[in-house]
Amino acid sequence: MKTILVAGSKGGVGKTTIATHLAAHSALQGRRTVLADADPQHSATRWAQRRAALDSAVLPVDATRRNWRAAVPADSQQMVIDARAGALAGDLEGLLEAADAVVVPVQPSALDIEATVEFLNTLGKVPRVRQRRLPVGLVLNRTRPWTHASRQALEMLQGWPYPVLAQLRDTQAYVVLVGLGRSLFDYRSAQVREHQADWEPLLKWIAKA
Repeated sequence: MKTILVAGSKGGVGKTTIATHLAAHSALQGRRTVLADADPQHSATRWAQRRAALDSAVLPVDATRRNWRAAVPADSQQMVIDARAGALAGDLEGLLEAADAVVVPVQPSALDIEATVEFLNTLGKVPRVRQRRLPVGLVLNRTRPWTHASRQALEMLQGWPYPVLAQLRDTQAYVVLVGLGRSLFDYRSAQVREHQADWEPLLKWIAKA
């Protein structure tokens, strides 16, 4: 079972949106997919519950509980973990041990980038990360590519030791879809396909992780 951890040290950066979209994409590919919700707000769990009637349903697991791994079916093929907001690497020890890759969302603002630096500094001390046995990738989220702030943020991130895997454009569609238990990958309109294309580098990276 491949396990992807979505984590960051600041709330409101789109962590749950990314986790739910990765889980939806996996399920739509026919994989038995688990969404482990380690955030006490349980937004990811509510998303999975709204999706329960679909053929591409995702199984939610409460990862805030001590023995949560026992609730993960043995035949699961992919698991996405939505870490709690505000956690540093030391707070995520058990989740990092389970992960095959770590996705870190960042928003194009000085405050978000500063908070992410602190998180990545602690992440870099994790032995598997330091030894490059646990890949870490960044996702620039809610970006507006035509703005100076977004271009400047991308330049800053590209100077870091972790790759920028994707740039997800800012759109209210994500808010609406998460509220419905859906994802961009559930639709095929031309407008949606443009946003789906933003995810392709991230999905390819995960497939190789």
